[in-house]
Amino acid sequence: MDHLTQLAQALRQSRGFAHKRDIAAVLPQLGSVAGVTSVPNGDDCAVLPDASGDGHLLLAIEGLVQDFIAAMPWFAGYSGVMVNLSDIAAMGGRPLAVVDALWAGEPEVAQQLLAGMRAACERYGVPLVGGHSNLHAGHGQLAVAVLGRAKRLISSFAARPGDRLLMAVDLRGEWQGGHPFWNASTSAPAERLRADLALLPQIAEAGLCDAGKDISMAGVLGTLLMLLECSGAGAHVDLARLPLPPGTPGWHETGEAAFAAHLRWLCAFPSYGYLLSVREAQAEVVQEVFDSHGIACADIGTVQPGARLTLQLGDAQTMLWDLAAEPFIGAAPALPTHKAAA
Repeated sequence: MDHLTQLAQALRQSRGFAHKRDIAAVLPQLGSVAGVTSVPNGDDCAVLPDASGDGHLLLAIEGLVQDFIAAMPWFAGYSGVMVNLSDIAAMGGRPLAVVDALWAGEPEVAQQLLAGMRAACERYGVPLVGGHSNLHAGHGQLAVAVLGRAKRLISSFAARPGDRLLMAVDLRGEWQGGHPFWNASTSAPAERLRADLALLPQIAEAGLCDAGKDISMAGVLGTLLMLLECSGAGAHVDLARLPLPPGTPGWHETGEAAFAAHLRWLCAFPSYGYLLSVREAQAEVVQEVFDSHGIACADIGTVQPGARLTLQLGDAQTMLWDLAAEPFIGAAPALPTHKAAA
């Protein structure tokens, strides 16, 4: 079996893919509420009308798995805030406030979770305004929600055939122990974190992009599958174009060590990572925005008609997923309700 086929097979069996596919069991029970949500479920945030009439309110929430909390409670608390802020930014928004729901049976775990959340709120400049706590639980658990506001949306439902797929990721970081978390946040200057997060709403408001998602626990290709399913499209990706962290074997390298490194990166949850579907005429401008801030931004492929995500690496090609034959998260395509970028 060649290197590319092995990677595709391992991704289909990965924990990140499995967890995202759990969404399919939940979505049918939700549904958009007429007059309340203005974008279908399946996006990074719930979208609500802003009473001011100037844009949209965004509501994001994340729950953290217990083994993550047990292994790294401070970083889990920090990440609970960070990943929600990423969801808000991914939809072209700016965060307003954070709330949390915390369960813990050990005081030390609770203190570390809270300290991590507080550190993230301070560094990103977003207030932690309240929440719920239970310090007599059997296990540590954490959920964090963030409210934000967007003047112009970036949506999972707006990718079009012919769009260029851009992967923007901050490579100025390091792996978080043996876990699949690429951390470019906790050691970065606070001013840079805030400025980099603001790039997404700036891009949206300038009309440069209206489609995309943040790269989540399913990695860049799992995130792409969610984007494609929501938009009712397929795509072709050249893995050799994906930016790699320093010290990672090049995409042309094979063997056991290279396979492990490549799979880890394809499964990675980066602290700053976005997948954008951009009209071809705007792609170079969007890349320059990220490049000017020291963030790697690469054109990794194209959105295509159909429902298949195909991968290329050198002369090898394989199909990662056929959404027509097997839905990923069960999100039905829908026309976006916001004005598309030119």
